[in-house]
Amino acid sequence: MTGQSAIQVSRPPSVEAFLPIAALMGLRRLVESGVWDVVHPAGLAIFLAVLGMALLVRKGFCGYVCPVGLVSGLLNRLGRALKLSRVPGRWIDILLSVPKYVLLAFFLYTVFVGMDLRAVEQFASSPYNFVADARMLGFFLEPSALTLMILAGLAAFGVFLRSAWCRYLCPYGALLGLLSWAGPVRVRRDKDACVQCGRCSASCPGGIAVHLKEDVRSPECVGCMRCQSVCPVPGCVTLRAGGREVPFWSIGLGCVLLLLAAWLLADAQGLWHQNLPEDMLRMLYRQAH
Repeated sequence: MTGQSAIQVSRPPSVEAFLPIAALMGLRRLVESGVWDVVHPAGLAIFLAVLGMALLVRKGFCGYVCPVGLVSGLLNRLGRALKLSRVPGRWIDILLSVPKYVLLAFFLYTVFVGMDLRAVEQFASSPYNFVADARMLGFFLEPSALTLMILAGLAAFGVFLRSAWCRYLCPYGALLGLLSWAGPVRVRRDKDACVQCGRCSASCPGGIAVHLKEDVRSPECVGCMRCQSVCPVPGCVTLRAGGREVPFWSIGLGCVLLLLAAWLLADAQGLWHQNLPEDMLRMLYRQAH
């Protein structure tokens, strides 16, 4: 894949899920010209599926699919076990949330306003975009000292502040959280049945004050339903879609079905695999190293 071996090994198309900026560029191009991204076709299909998840099953991608979300959750558990994890006060929480929305605004403005279609197409056909997956692999295989220091700092951040990366720094999660506001699925608390024990809020990885809300529509809700699992009153905390109660596993299943549908549909339409000349790709990957 990287061009450093005499044997050419192709990478699975699903790797393109780790290239959200390229997918965002592909979406802009698709919207304006109707042309599907041929460089990272699977990445665009996965990106559209993830946007669909946010609209239909809240931030299920963050809670059930995203590997970074998994790491963030493990750091959160470590912090709790060491009794170091904290949820900041409301205003500090809002202030800490600003960076991810600033990053999101920057990317959306740059791609959809700051760049015209010609600039987007030039990026799509640039050597950098062709080998973005290999560059990403190199970033993880050969991290610099500065990179390791930053990752260590982020890990410490996640231990001391609950789900810090997802709540305060991830622009991808910020986009999905905003889309989830418009979706039909939400967590509901029966205020008449609630005994105000606070267990739901204490267990929430997003730091949401569930025990103070009747409908949980926060962009930080990933639909994990831990609030329901710790509630001592049966039926007090429920997951609802269009006003009807649905089982807790609906979000996880919905994520799987949407990803499966995206794969099958894209593959059937020839929009999943990268069909580019192998000699050209081998040369570009070799030049990237």
